[in-house]
Amino acid sequence: MKFIRIILGKIILLLNFVFRPSGVKRTPEAQQLADEKAKALTLYQFEACPFCVKVRREMKRQSIDVELKDAKNNQAAREELLQGGGKVKVPCLKITNQGEETWMYESSDIVAYLQKEFA
Repeated sequence: MKFIRIILGKIILLLNFVFRPSGVKRTPEAQQLADEKAKALTLYQFEACPFCVKVRREMKRQSIDVELKDAKNNQAAREELLQGGGKVKVPCLKITNQGEETWMYESSDIVAYLQKEFA
């Protein structure tokens, strides 16, 4: 079973690379504002998780650079996710707003949030 997951993960990553979306074009000022807003976001993810790929593709579409933390291979990131969000489940978007943290699970909710904030 583990072998199948490894193979499927590699296929997902390959397809994501081949069919990667293009990002939106913004004026330099608008892109700078989007970059500033994106600094308040951190995505906890597994590299080959299909739901994490879905969120990363939306980040690419919105032309934003969000900090990524690998909760599978990085024990410190995994512990941050467990302590802050309450469970090790990915994808999870940490939103920091005026010192207050919100932890958002579910890829569809994260994609909707990114579309609302950056579209």
